[in-house]
Amino acid sequence: MKTKFIFVTGGVVSSIGKGLAAASLGALLEARGLRVTIQKLDPYINVDPGTMSPFQHGEVFVTDDGAETDLDLGHYERYTSGKLSKKSNFTTGQVYFSVIEKERRGDYLGGTVQVIPHITDQIKLNILENAKGSDIAIVEIGGTVGDIESLPFLEAIRQLKSDRGPGNVLYLHVTLVPYIKTAGELKTKPTQHSVKELREIGIQPDILLCRCEQDVPQDMKAKIALFCNVEEKAVITSQDAEHIYAVPMALNHQGLDDQVVEKLNIWTKAPDLSHWQQVVSKLTNPGSGEVRIAVVGKYVDLKESYKSLSEALTHGGIANDCRVKLVYLDSEKIEEDGGEKALADVDGILVPGGFGERGTEGKIKAIEYARVNKVPFFGICLGMQMAAVEYARNVCRLPEAFSSEFKPDCESPVIHLMEEQKGVENKGGTMRLGAYPCSLTKGTFAQKAYGATEISERHRHRYEFNNLFRSCLEEKGMVISGVYKEGNLVEIIELPDHPWFLGCQFHPEFKSKPLNPHPLFKAFIGATKAKRG
Repeated sequence: MKTKFIFVTGGVVSSIGKGLAAASLGALLEARGLRVTIQKLDPYINVDPGTMSPFQHGEVFVTDDGAETDLDLGHYERYTSGKLSKKSNFTTGQVYFSVIEKERRGDYLGGTVQVIPHITDQIKLNILENAKGSDIAIVEIGGTVGDIESLPFLEAIRQLKSDRGPGNVLYLHVTLVPYIKTAGELKTKPTQHSVKELREIGIQPDILLCRCEQDVPQDMKAKIALFCNVEEKAVITSQDAEHIYAVPMALNHQGLDDQVVEKLNIWTKAPDLSHWQQVVSKLTNPGSGEVRIAVVGKYVDLKESYKSLSEALTHGGIANDCRVKLVYLDSEKIEEDGGEKALADVDGILVPGGFGERGTEGKIKAIEYARVNKVPFFGICLGMQMAAVEYARNVCRLPEAFSSEFKPDCESPVIHLMEEQKGVENKGGTMRLGAYPCSLTKGTFAQKAYGATEISERHRHRYEFNNLFRSCLEEKGMVISGVYKEGNLVEIIELPDHPWFLGCQFHPEFKSKPLNPHPLFKAFIGATKAKRG
């Protein structure tokens, strides 16, 4: 079958839910037996989000092939079976970078390089390249219709409808139908204006997905359809859901996937959503109560910074048929006040990844509390590094132990800069990125969780466990349970005389899915559940 395209645009406001809509639609189409790929186009000039602050951008998601991407790719991978790649996310910065490189090589034969056709042609080329081998390519356009930054992307997808021919391109527009509390009314004007902006640049939406706090009545759908020039049945409500994993079923109930296959003239089987029904059932009515997990970090007011992490913990709860209550604790506050009071009422402690010295002493205090009080502990990336530092200081009696990232001249650099990172000056895309193999020691927490001795996980870091201190920590009882053999790099540390204490250098959260929870999160939540009794 010739690849068909669904372009997802958004109007009125950002953070309206285009990513979840695209991911949920991907899940529905996969449930019908179609091969789906999803792609995100971001209008910012940065080449990728790797150097952007979490305060600006939220989480940076990492693919197997080492791309630092938008967090929406995390949604795409969690909701579908696909493994995404560098081709799955590109930015205005990447597009202009490619075109300028071609111009410098003389590829344009002395012609004047312009937004149309050269920039738009490069955008189309990137879209088509990523779509190869799939039945359906879902492409989300970042930003909001009307933004100057998004115009080249919108022009490119307008052209693709003519390029691909009738019946091969569908435009899905996600827009807002706000509820004005003081008036007690839903308002359609923002949607009308948003669609007007889209039509002015030559794109007529085929389906409108109306985001709202409550159901949109049929007479209002008829009004939206009339003013926006779409069929009444193509106006679909996307109401706020209790759980994000209920969204695919809610959109199926509204007939979204029926509309898509009809308008693209695709014959498929009926969707099998039984697995999603089981997930929502366990989230809604868990059979084993609730566990409380403390997430100790410095971005706790920015939940999007830990998006994949929080979802992976939820998946661990699904696997153990229990609800996971996340308690976000500011590591700087623990640094000031100690962790005894804040951590006394939690069943497990997780210290996530991060960059910079701020809050590290608070993380070390939280780790010490977990170790001493036998509270199940999970450290990820920086969390694993600080667990090694805590053990070196308090068990191995190396009071000056630290990371050379934060104190270059420290006496005991238990964590140090990787050899391959020395001399690296550029910040963008130069870390140890993507999937690397790891060999596990039999009988350890890690090996029991995975049920294997060889695994592959995704990384994003520059600093690493210093092997000069390995024997010292091992003599005092720490177990190195996972190693990247080729570079002799420590990947996982454990304390065997503990209910569950594990730190890993990689980011397992990037590979966890609600239909396939990651083994380490499954084991961690299982340990916290056992502690709670």
